[in-house]
Amino acid sequence: MLTPEEYRTLLCERVPLLPVVEVPPAQAVGSTLAADVTSRVLLPGFDNSAMDGYAVRAADLPATLPVSLDIPAGDTRSLTVPAGTCARIMTGAALPAGVDAVVQVENVVVSGSSVQFPTTVAVGTAVRSAGSDVRPGDVVLTAGTRVAPTQLPALVSCGAHSLSVRRPARVAVVSTGDELREAGSDLLPGQLVDSNGPTIAALARAAGHEVTFVGRVGDTADEVRRVLTSVADRADVIITSGGVSAGAYEPLKLAFQDSGELDFYSVAMQPGKPQGFGILDGTPVFALPGNPVSVVVSFLVLVVPALRAMSGDTAPLRTIRAQAAAPWRRVDHRAQFARVRFTPDGGVEPAGGHGSHLIGGLAGADGLAIVPAGSPDIAVGDWVAVIPFPGR
Repeated sequence: MLTPEEYRTLLCERVPLLPVVEVPPAQAVGSTLAADVTSRVLLPGFDNSAMDGYAVRAADLPATLPVSLDIPAGDTRSLTVPAGTCARIMTGAALPAGVDAVVQVENVVVSGSSVQFPTTVAVGTAVRSAGSDVRPGDVVLTAGTRVAPTQLPALVSCGAHSLSVRRPARVAVVSTGDELREAGSDLLPGQLVDSNGPTIAALARAAGHEVTFVGRVGDTADEVRRVLTSVADRADVIITSGGVSAGAYEPLKLAFQDSGELDFYSVAMQPGKPQGFGILDGTPVFALPGNPVSVVVSFLVLVVPALRAMSGDTAPLRTIRAQAAAPWRRVDHRAQFARVRFTPDGGVEPAGGHGSHLIGGLAGADGLAIVPAGSPDIAVGDWVAVIPFPGR
């Protein structure tokens, strides 16, 4: 039996890289850089004032000086401050020739057209020097970085007109089971609403990828193979749910076991023990268990890191740390991914029971607390790593 870490490593090593495309910076948000981004320009591009005030020669102070120029932000004139004078200047305005410091407006006394500077200042005070932030050739972001909205100011300002990124994966989602019906259907005894298909599709979109197909198949091996083969040529990834356990009617196993295309694994995690993975006509297939909670756990713990690896992002599983606000018991020796909700003070407490079929508790959860194999029961005050749910 593999540990979750071992199985996650296996997935990340076997998935192929997604194709590289060139996009404008604004369209790169959520995508992973395929190449370093280097600056073409100086940032700032010119010496400018860090505040509203008066531009002076530091050596002239203390003194009372007449105001010879008024310089608003955006002024493109080539200006020089005459000796023995100062210039009123706004934040961000280009520093004129003949001065080397700016005195904040709150630190002077204005009298008509003259300004009293009561103290000395150092050369460079309140001046943003050209290139003090970024210089041409400096690496702004490295390959493998997932572009965030907060990184756009640097990307746009450094002169990058287009970025090389791994495009989002095209994801096909297939739920297996004769018992499944579309939401809103009238159900007969023994039939279930297919919640896995919409859930996986939503999780894939939340991870920044494109969903190109969502469908269901019955429990025959021929139908499963036919549908998966048909979508393989129009998807970068296929994610299935159900059909991978040890029962008598497991269509994924019936369709692909011993084929050399998909392999089936037992992973020491609760929930999510039965898993499958393989490459079908060049397309990775992630075969997840059928219980809804197992689907969510498997996607966040295993599939998300593999999708990131396909984008060239090799960062470890992303978690936050929180303290347990209530105790809970472990269920067995495997690594446990417990549904928890955040408390008002920033702690976590259990949400719902342990069963992988208990979707009511899942609705009230904010994330998954990771309890490593061999850990004792969780006590109040224990620190745990938490995988937050998308949007929480």
